[in-house]
Amino acid sequence: MFERGYPRVLDIDLEHGTFTVSERGDLKPLLGGVGTAAKLLLENAAWDKDPLDPVQPAIFAIGPLSGVFPLATKVAAVFRSPLTSEWGESYAGMRSAMSIRFAGYDAVVIRGKAARPTYLSIDREGVAFRDARGLWGLDTEETGRLLREFEPGRGYRSTWRIGPAGENMVHFAGLNVDTFRHFGRLGLGTVFGSKNLKAVVVHGTKTYPISDHKAYNTAYEAVYRQVVGTPVLAKYHQVGTGENVLWLNNIGSLPTMNLQAGRFDAAAEISGETFGETSLTRILACAGCPVGCIHVGLYRKRHPEGSGYISTHIAYDYELIYALGPMLGLDSTGKVYAVLEVVEALGLDVISTGVTLAWATEALKRGLVTEAETQTPLCFGEEKGYVAAAQNLASPPNDFYRNIGKGLAFAAPLYGGEDFALTLGGHEMAGYHTGYGCLVGHSVGARHSHLCNGGCFYDQKYGKSFEDEDLIEYLISEEERRNVLNSLVVCLFGRGVYKPDVIATALSSIGMPLSPEELEAAGREIFRLKWQAKTRFGYSLDKVRIPRRYFETPSGSGLLQPERFHKLLHLYRKRLSENLAISL
Repeated sequence: MFERGYPRVLDIDLEHGTFTVSERGDLKPLLGGVGTAAKLLLENAAWDKDPLDPVQPAIFAIGPLSGVFPLATKVAAVFRSPLTSEWGESYAGMRSAMSIRFAGYDAVVIRGKAARPTYLSIDREGVAFRDARGLWGLDTEETGRLLREFEPGRGYRSTWRIGPAGENMVHFAGLNVDTFRHFGRLGLGTVFGSKNLKAVVVHGTKTYPISDHKAYNTAYEAVYRQVVGTPVLAKYHQVGTGENVLWLNNIGSLPTMNLQAGRFDAAAEISGETFGETSLTRILACAGCPVGCIHVGLYRKRHPEGSGYISTHIAYDYELIYALGPMLGLDSTGKVYAVLEVVEALGLDVISTGVTLAWATEALKRGLVTEAETQTPLCFGEEKGYVAAAQNLASPPNDFYRNIGKGLAFAAPLYGGEDFALTLGGHEMAGYHTGYGCLVGHSVGARHSHLCNGGCFYDQKYGKSFEDEDLIEYLISEEERRNVLNSLVVCLFGRGVYKPDVIATALSSIGMPLSPEELEAAGREIFRLKWQAKTRFGYSLDKVRIPRRYFETPSGSGLLQPERFHKLLHLYRKRLSENLAISL
């Protein structure tokens, strides 16, 4: 724990079956989380090697607030993305951060490739390398069930596992965490598959003293009261992020049927409100979070071999509904659940899967690909074809599925349809078409996600009425601010609570005094480290290409113009070059 004066880094070598633990006081100025992971990636990445070369590391890091303050529940994962071939960054919660904290580590580096399928059992004593040949080929649900039988410690352990998609190295395979959360985007599951690593189980059984109970209790209570006693986070517990469906639909910002429209006629039928009214069975929280934002629904389907039903519990949220609902034209909760159940079990990233299959549907309709290649009819609104296609994605039967399994940025140039292949920076789009803030923010954000800099929220506030320089300043400063949150590591739902003065007070209460100004400087330095890694991986803003569809379908702020986008991109490049002294 950081109050000891240094972060502890667990370094695991899969090739040799060994591990070491080092004490890295030099990492402390980077706070933890993504800051620590960025520094470790710069130290360990092989810039001239393929993203799936065994030498490439997968790095996990928590922060100084993890496990001891509300909403400090996430683990930051950093790696070289097989999907974009550059900066990869993903987050997951449930028990992951708590388990790493109380196993006694602040960061975990995994390198090399195991000689056979392996899973890791990590605890306070170190690492056990266990045979996973009996788990290889199983889906994420069955793997999790067996690992819970193999590994003791209910309530103290966190279980991360891949499915067939990761084993077969689909470039957007995710890593399932404790059933209902994921390191979803940019292919961390693929990296695990390339290392013959089926799963990681972390056991957190240590305890730590708090040196100043009075200061800690005061700081904790102040945060807790904001979290549970004000409306700041109420929406996340009540309807959940699924309420964004109707909001975005109303303002014409809900990507529909491969972004052929910004509104979906059946939005009410697949809204968060409808999911809640018709299927919600329970609401869960990550360990250490009093909010409870994980909405779990019950999906019932007929048994394929006779009478009766099979029931499955599946977590839903906005991005999952968007990617398999409006994006694919699926107009009922049952249809969305039918595809989501399969995608989750196979270990695919839901967003990339939905966007990829939407492109394939339009490409098939336009005659760019054939049904002999898709091996199933793909029609907007028909879920059965998407269930079959998802299965083919995870276990590719032909070149078509092998190619689209490498992402749309790779596949579209092979078949045509680049103008409607919805990627930004090589990353399939998230569920927002709100305006220039969103489009520029996705394009330039470190991981090409709306979560990098919140450009969609800028659009929500200002729409068409903004100065170009103000938007660019916002995107940079907001990404720097989020770097601080992602280094603590605080769930971004709590960004309205964890203001700089609140963070400073919380850190001081656990023996890590930092001023708001020092936090701001740390966020800027982490921003610089990310761009240093991106450029060393070969990324350049010269590579930014925007599919025409983004400029053809009106956003929530109106029709976007390529000329203004490129002007904004030029301003961003100029601002970064001045700030970072890096040629972009």
